[in-house]
Amino acid sequence: MITLYGVYRSRATRPLWLLHETGTPFTHVPVIQAYRLPDPGAADAPLHTAAPDFLKINPQGQIPVMQEGALILTESLAISLYLARRHGGDFGPQDDAETAQMEQWALFAATSVEGPALEILQAPAGTMGEGIVTVAAEKLRRPLGRLNAHLAGRDWLVGNRFTVADINTAECLRYAQGHAALIAEFPEVDRWLKAAQARPAFQKMWAGRMAEPE
Repeated sequence: MITLYGVYRSRATRPLWLLHETGTPFTHVPVIQAYRLPDPGAADAPLHTAAPDFLKINPQGQIPVMQEGALILTESLAISLYLARRHGGDFGPQDDAETAQMEQWALFAATSVEGPALEILQAPAGTMGEGIVTVAAEKLRRPLGRLNAHLAGRDWLVGNRFTVADINTAECLRYAQGHAALIAEFPEVDRWLKAAQARPAFQKMWAGRMAEPE
């Protein structure tokens, strides 16, 4: 049985979305980030990332974590790729070339997209924040240009079908989605992102996220 540790308001959205797509049975253990709690040491505090019981599972104190049998994985994109290969059917790779492509898009999302996208999401209000957003948006234009060109004439990233590559990449880019003008510069990316987020499994994941306290 798969056990997934982490709340929806975290990078756990990536494997959670995939698990909702595949319908794979799993046990969800909500683990909240310790920094979000007023007093993580309180006796009635929920299970959190600094709790001794959780640190036995992931000494780094981060979520999500996936456990299946003796295997423990602690990086969201690696978790999603593993689940897609083992349980994903058509959502996972069908040959070595697709495996490489899905790994490539996960690394692209992690190294070229997620960092500046998070800078946009977390930028403070005011002049300083506007400057941060401007710089971050410029960092994203080159990878978004590549993504836009790849999506021209195709609906999805790999194999002409929706796969874990789309989930991982879309979830990293989602952090920048509030910058609507930037996304609009890349119409193929905009079309693809909207189509991915219109899927019932994304909507189910998003409903779970919105049901959690901020």
